[in-house]
Amino acid sequence: MNAFEELIGDLLQSNGYWVMQGYRIELTKEEKRRIGRPSQPSWEIDLLAYKPGDGELLIVECKSYLDSTGVSVELFAETDQPTKSRYKLFNERILRGVLFERLCNQLKQCGYIADTPKIILCLVGGRFKNEEDKGRLAAYFADKGWRLYDKEWIERELQRISTSVYTDRVSSMIAKLLLR
Repeated sequence: MNAFEELIGDLLQSNGYWVMQGYRIELTKEEKRRIGRPSQPSWEIDLLAYKPGDGELLIVECKSYLDSTGVSVELFAETDQPTKSRYKLFNERILRGVLFERLCNQLKQCGYIADTPKIILCLVGGRFKNEEDKGRLAAYFADKGWRLYDKEWIERELQRISTSVYTDRVSSMIAKLLLR
């Protein structure tokens, strides 16, 4: 269990999403070949968040990077080829297409969704290399129709939760202890 993912999952739940952490997408042999990874056992999504009323399905990649240089814009460049990047879903168009199609089929087969959802790719960064990189990434993500969540979003959500009714969730406990 990743604590940062758990915190972000709690924040998304408090916004009306049902959330699954560490969701695995099972790929067929043909799909593995199409993405250039024939030996890939399955693909794991950090957080899968679905809001039935809006039909939004968030595919959320969580990178806390609290004790590192942070998320850097230079690591984002779309291609049709497999990369060694940490941000494969953001950088590889073919991979993204194959995984999103398989994900929707898998969710329908399991009964989690009935219709094809509006899929939104998201990145939560606890730290960014610098404000310029964060600004450039925000513009890039907006252009792609993706969402970028930063430390300020986390702080706003925790502040909001600190004044809400009590729930027995980690995010609620932290917010009420530190922000009240």
